[in-house]
Amino acid sequence: MFMKYIGFLFILLTLSCQPAKPKSLLIYTRNGEGFVHDNIEASVEALKKLAMENNYQVQVTDSPDFFTPENLKEIDGVIFSNSNNEAFTSQDQRDAFKHYIESGGGFVGIHSASGSERQWPWFWAMVGGKFVRHPALQEFELKVIDQENPATSFLGETWSWEDEVYYLDHLNPDIHVLLAADLRTVEDDTKDDFHRNRFGDYTPIAWVHEFDGGRQFYTALGHKQEYYSNPQFLQHLLGGIKWVLQED
Repeated sequence: MFMKYIGFLFILLTLSCQPAKPKSLLIYTRNGEGFVHDNIEASVEALKKLAMENNYQVQVTDSPDFFTPENLKEIDGVIFSNSNNEAFTSQDQRDAFKHYIESGGGFVGIHSASGSERQWPWFWAMVGGKFVRHPALQEFELKVIDQENPATSFLGETWSWEDEVYYLDHLNPDIHVLLAADLRTVEDDTKDDFHRNRFGDYTPIAWVHEFDGGRQFYTALGHKQEYYSNPQFLQHLLGGIKWVLQED
């Protein structure tokens, strides 16, 4: 009996000493018909480097055929990196992705990901909003709303940044805003046409939330290729990924 007990303890110790299985990320870059960013390759390389440095397994695809229940059950986080227009080509693919989120899957959306699946209200709610338009790329000031989330904890109260200021509508009321663009620092003669009586002097730019069973992080930042070698921006992305994977 004593030897059986010792053997049982040995098995438990052996199992507890085994390294945890690395988290698995899918980087998805599909663009349907319409504008395609030239930053996709740079974003993918940056995300692969972050994955390697943080012991994540990573796969990259622009094929919607990947989205099956069998493939997605092995994925901990899906990153829509500068995807745009139609992300999927069949209802089966949409259903598989929706089931993935409902089963607790994580989602990260970067920049034009909010312009994906523009005819699918569930997708807008999952991302947190739907892209409408942006003024010319320019330097502006961001107010850091949450200085404790890992995607923004390294910042001060404000962050000066150059990018496209995305205007989104159909905002999910449950989003927890991390960053907001100070519209007083944005040059856009027609911004009041969209923003009057909506957000005052600020508009949401990055957020986290939990929706339909999963965790989501979205940032509208990331237009230019060179941003994907900027240490602050990469820390912003990594913090969002960690929040989604519940490593925050």
